[in-house]
Amino acid sequence: MFDRIKKAFLRDVTVAGTAAAKATATATSSTAAIDGPVSEWAAAQGFIFSSQGSAQKFSIQGKVRGKLWRMELGHSSRNYISGEELRGRAELGIKEKVAVMVMSRSLKERLEKQAYSKYTDSLQTEGDPDLPEELRWLAMFEEVGWDGLPNEFWTRYSVLTDRRDNATEWLAPSLVFQLLQWPAPGPVATAPFILMLMRGKAYLRMQYQPADVATLQHATEIFTHACELAIDKLTKASP
Repeated sequence: MFDRIKKAFLRDVTVAGTAAAKATATATSSTAAIDGPVSEWAAAQGFIFSSQGSAQKFSIQGKVRGKLWRMELGHSSRNYISGEELRGRAELGIKEKVAVMVMSRSLKERLEKQAYSKYTDSLQTEGDPDLPEELRWLAMFEEVGWDGLPNEFWTRYSVLTDRRDNATEWLAPSLVFQLLQWPAPGPVATAPFILMLMRGKAYLRMQYQPADVATLQHATEIFTHACELAIDKLTKASP
C-alpha cells in the first residue's frame, strides 16, 4: 500500500516538474523570439542590450562622441501616450541654457487644449508645480519657424525654444530628413513624439507604434544623430 502511494506521489511530482519545465521553456522561447532581433541588432552596432525578462521592457546603451546615451522601452509614464513608451536620454555636456523642443504638432495642440481647459492665466500655468512638465514648456517657450525646411516638417512637427538661433543650429537638414523618413509602416503623424535639448541633456519620448525593430532602429538613429549635432554645434565652448 505504501509502495503504491509512494509511486503515485513520485509520478505526480514528475508530471508537475515536466509541465513547469515546458512552461518555462515556452516563456523563455517567447521572450527570446521578440528580444532576439533587438539584441542581435544592438550587438552588431556595438550597443549594450539589457532585458528585464519581458518583451515590454528592455534598454540599449551606447556612446556618441564619447558621451553615454540610453534608450529604453517600458510602460508609459505619460497619460498622452498609449501602450508602450520609448524613452531616450543622454548627458551631452552642452550649454545648460540651451532649450529646444521638437514636438509632434498634434500633441502640442492636445496639450494646449488640456491646459486651456484648466487654466486661463499663462503665468499660473507656468508656475504650477503639479502640472506635467510638457505643459509648463508650452507656457515658457515660443514656437518658431524658418524658411528652408519642407512644409511637411512644419505640418507634422512644432519647434519650441527660447532662442531661435539654437533651434536653427541644431535642426540640420539631415536630422529633419530623418524625422520625416520613418520606415513603413512607421508611426503615424499624430503619434505623440518629443525630441528635445534641456539642461545640457538630450531626451526622446515617443509612443512605440508600430512596435517593431525598424521603428526602434530609426528612433535610435534620430536620437544619436540629434546628440551628435548638439555636441558639434552647441557645446559649452561654442560662442
